[in-house]
Amino acid sequence: MTDLPVPVPETDNQPFWDYLRSGELRVQRCASCGQLRHPPRPACGACGSFEVEWAGMSGKGAVYSYIVSHQAVHPALADRVPFATVVVELDEGPRLTTNLVDVEPEDIEIGQRVELAPTALNDEITLPLFRARR
Repeated sequence: MTDLPVPVPETDNQPFWDYLRSGELRVQRCASCGQLRHPPRPACGACGSFEVEWAGMSGKGAVYSYIVSHQAVHPALADRVPFATVVVELDEGPRLTTNLVDVEPEDIEIGQRVELAPTALNDEITLPLFRARR
């Protein structure tokens, strides 16, 4: 996967990437109203507060939606099609756009139970990929 463009952390999402690198999935939680939010952003969409904390997630969830791509949208994906882009709804509520590992696109189902499978791209970036629950 190292030939793909690598995410570039920024101020608002750096903790997300730091926690993933250590094997933890955490998302922002508003310190004022408690609203969980992903992707990370400066202010809470529910109350407008800039106060934030990072809440640990179980890493368990279900496939909420998915799409199978049959055309490479980047040259590095040419030998990887077809592949599925999946929206996982975590048991705690937030949704993440990700990919499933060890699951063929034709075997993915809405509602399928999945779990976090952190996958290191390099020393700095670990992706929040998921796999079918065993």
